[in-house]
Amino acid sequence: MKRLLLACSLFLCALVAQADPVLKKQVNAFVDRWHSDAAHARPAYFDKIAKDGIYIGTDKGEHWRRDEFKTWAKPYFQRKSAWAFKALRRNVYFSEDKSMIWFDELLDTQMGTCQASGVMRRKGDSFEIVHYQLSMAVPNEVGDQVTRLIRDFEAKEGWKGGPK
Repeated sequence: MKRLLLACSLFLCALVAQADPVLKKQVNAFVDRWHSDAAHARPAYFDKIAKDGIYIGTDKGEHWRRDEFKTWAKPYFQRKSAWAFKALRRNVYFSEDKSMIWFDELLDTQMGTCQASGVMRRKGDSFEIVHYQLSMAVPNEVGDQVTRLIRDFEAKEGWKGGPK
């Protein structure tokens, strides 16, 4: 029964998302600008993340609150481009009252194809990113090789698990 209710809820959310193309367009424009801010090393990138927002990067040690992330990323934002993510596909969903938005996206990046998901909330006439998680899209056919590489890397003496 719980599964049926969850499936129905997700289906209804998808219908709501389809029922408001204007909001979907606004969300896409906001996230595209956010990615553009990073691609052009504009500090406005961090203003689009909620003060209590979380950013989870591809390394298992990359789990930051906004201000920690900003401090870590400072050297990248002193260049012409911090990182460049271009959405190949994005699915957008939102709550019935349209105050909470979540999305998933397939990205073209300097790391190859990545996947990400995010949660946003309305902030006045705009939005703020509350949670974002980025991951590399590893084809299943090479998953065993990647797993082996990670296991061997982590077995190295002194490895502490990422930039934090």
